[in-house]
This record gives sequence, C-alpha cells and structure tokens, in this order.
Amino acid sequence: MKKLLLASAIAALTVSTAQAAPTVYGKAFLTADYVNAEIDFDNGDVQDVDEDTVEINSTGSKIGLRGSEAMTANTDVVYQLEYGIRVDGEDRTLQSRDTYLGLANRDYGEFRVGRNYSVVDYINNIYRTEGYFDNIGVSTLDSEGTDVDSLIEALTLTDGDRINNSIVWIAPKYNDLPLELALMYGADESFSSSDNGYGASLMFDQGTGFTVGIAYEKDLSLSTTVDYDAVFDPNDDQNILVDAFSETTSGDIIRGTASLDLSRFTTYPVTLGVLYQQADYDFRGAEEEDGLILSAEMALDGYGYPAVAYIQYDKTDNLGGVDGNDSDQIVIGGKYSYRDNMIVHAYAGINSADIDGGYLLSDTNNGITTIERESGDTDIIAVGAGLEYLF
Repeated sequence: MKKLLLASAIAALTVSTAQAAPTVYGKAFLTADYVNAEIDFDNGDVQDVDEDTVEINSTGSKIGLRGSEAMTANTDVVYQLEYGIRVDGEDRTLQSRDTYLGLANRDYGEFRVGRNYSVVDYINNIYRTEGYFDNIGVSTLDSEGTDVDSLIEALTLTDGDRINNSIVWIAPKYNDLPLELALMYGADESFSSSDNGYGASLMFDQGTGFTVGIAYEKDLSLSTTVDYDAVFDPNDDQNILVDAFSETTSGDIIRGTASLDLSRFTTYPVTLGVLYQQADYDFRGAEEEDGLILSAEMALDGYGYPAVAYIQYDKTDNLGGVDGNDSDQIVIGGKYSYRDNMIVHAYAGINSADIDGGYLLSDTNNGITTIERESGDTDIIAVGAGLEYLF
C-alpha cells in the first residue's frame, strides 16, 4: 500500500512538473554590413564626415522562456522572461525585453504585469525591413563631443518603447468579432510627479487579407527626462550658455495602419502596407513629428525554398520633434527560408536627412564646454546580408 501511494505521488509530481515546464526560445541574427556615411555641415568650421566601413551587427537577438499553468478550470498563470543579447559580442550584458507575470482567463482576457512593449506596436504588421535597416525609432540627433560617429545611423520616425511598471490587458474575442483590443497602463512611481501613462490599440482582421489598425498612447514612450546644458537663441546660430537644468517631458503618439494581401483577390502574390503616425512631444519648442511608411512584399517562385522580396519607404518630418529635421529612407531586400527557423537576408538602402534644425555638438577645451547647433545634410548607404536562426 505504501509503495502504491509513493508511486502515485511521484506520478502526480511528474505531471505537475511537466505542466509547469517553460518553453525556452530565442533568436540569433547576425549581419555583415557595408556602410557609407556622409555628413555635410553648413558651418565651414566643422569638419565634414565621409566614412565607410564594414560592420558585423547583431539585430534583435534574444533569449527567453515563457509558459503557463492552470490555476483554475478557466484561469491560467502566464509568464515570460525575455532578454536581448549581442551575438557580435559588443555588449555582454543581458538587456531586459518583454518580461511579465499575469493571468489569462477565458471570459475576461489576459492581464500582463511587468515590463511590456507599448501597445502602438500591436498594430504594426506592415514593417518589412530587417538587419541594419530595422531602425524604426532611431531618431536621436544628439552626439557626445564633436566626434559624430554616433550619428552614423539612419534616422527614422519615433516608435513605441518598453514600459516599466506597466499593465496590459488583451481582451478576449466576443462573439467571434474580428477585433483585437489591447489596453495599457504605465505607472509613474516617482513622488515628484504623477504622469501615469496609458494607451490602447484596436486591430480589425477577419482573415480575408485586409487589416486596419489604430493605436494611441499618452505619456508612455515619449515620457523622459531631458537634460539642458544650453538654451539657444532662435535668432542666432550660436548658443547662450546657462546653468544646466533638466525637465521631465512627455507626449503622445497616434498611429494608423492598413494592409492588403492582393493574392486573396488577384493572381499577384503581393502584400501592401501603409503606416501613418503623429508624435506630439511636450518639451519646449517641440514640433509635431509626422511619419509615413509604405511597404510591399512579394512571394517568389522557383527558388526551391520559400522566398520573398520587399521594398519599403519611410518618410519623417520634424524628427524627434525638432523643426526642420526631415528624412527619407528607401530599402529593397529579400528573405530566403531554408527552413522555418533558418532565414537568409539581403538588403540595400539609403537614408537621406536634411538637418535644418541642427545637431547638438559639444566640445570641451581647457575645462570650458561649448555647445553649438550645427545644421547639415546626411546620406547613409548600407548594403548587407545575414543569417537569422530561431530556436
């Protein structure tokens, strides 16, 4: 009898352990990129940049574990721990990505509490570029010192961000309606302010090849602390130095997307996409940033394995809320899948930016820091190829 009870206990423990076992997953994505960057400053006292190099880049590489376990007949505990990694070795620390603990109920939906990506990304199903040009959200115009190496990046529209201390609610499907609703709340835990943020997204997708999405967020991705070392006179190209100070800024983003799979209606295996976005920054002197993305992806036959080609155009006015800083980017590329988890990438693109609003360049000499606003033009050309492995 004791042996029978012991065997039953071991069996029950084994089943429980199997149910609780998480799924380990990840991605390793490495590319080799030839990059040529030209920056022509309007001020002849600042040296222009014309450099080219070959880079080994890790893009979106990650490792994580996730899972769920039944709490009751209708409710599961859900969890995810995900961290970004640099396969190229440039940064050997783990960077927290979407990391949460929550509950999923069949009737009331799913709640995720922790570090969550902004819900404006939930409707972005039209973005095609990868590798070096997976750069939505890279729109900073600041550089440390007169060395402008940090500007050798394509400049594009503002994106959502991962929000600490946040709650996401993903609504359940009601009566099979083709709507996907998500709400988000971001807690501001500082005692000096109470700028709690929130957001919402809604996607219409009835599985017919046509989707429409709309999303809004306030005081989430754009909520940050800006440090000021100088205040610029708008009637003078030089700066007026004042005591350094900082302020907490915020803002809102509204985004709309639409996609159309032409293969559902014609003989052309092409999917079209469009994204339009407005980002309204609250910091002093900010202008509304307008962003537009147009994309097309076409399935290719006769290659033995699944293959696609794509083209994408990004246009942004008033980058980062700075008046007169505009950019245009166009990328063509393709993906070749030897297996579902082994994908070869190749692409070429150019980003051209007119920086009439100016770069912020600082130079320290004999203990005195001088900050100047420098305008100019940039052209960044990149050609690359890489391998993506999913596990």
